[in-house]
Amino acid sequence: MNHVEIAVQKESVPTCTELFLGFLTLGLMGFGGVLPLARKVIVEQRQWLSPEKFTELLGLCQFLPGGNIINLSVAIGIEFRGVRGAVSSLIGLILAPTVIVVLLHYVYEQFQDNLMVKHLFEGLGAAAAGLLVATGLKMIKPLLRNPIAMCVVVAAIVCIAFLKVPLLLTMLILLALYSSIIWRRV
Repeated sequence: MNHVEIAVQKESVPTCTELFLGFLTLGLMGFGGVLPLARKVIVEQRQWLSPEKFTELLGLCQFLPGGNIINLSVAIGIEFRGVRGAVSSLIGLILAPTVIVVLLHYVYEQFQDNLMVKHLFEGLGAAAAGLLVATGLKMIKPLLRNPIAMCVVVAAIVCIAFLKVPLLLTMLILLALYSSIIWRRV
């Protein structure tokens, strides 16, 4: 895929500095789950990727071991600027949260038994779950035009949520099934 196709409305692809700063922003603002914010920044604000390309790359990144957003930052960095872009994106993403986590660790050690702190963390967990649901709904939008993809989405939800089939096994089976259906169409 051509860089011009990926950078939806930009005259040029992002520089390593822009990748670093873009992912630094995500790392600073993405408390409790960065995927909803990542989609907003990457697709809607900076327009580095189309909604379809974001969903495609995220799907690939979810299939790989490691954190989805970390994999996504590396994939986007490589796509635009090769290895230097991947390193810029990755360092931008993890720099601020790493410093913040180390500092918060020392603060949390002092106040972990405080009832208010416990309730605060419960509220943060609920907010993070809501953000994930909202992102899922936005990601499903481009797939609504593809009935086969929607069948895969429904099958994945049924297998994982109701039948308790392990994620990796579900993804491997559905990937093989979807690929064979698409292969026959081509």
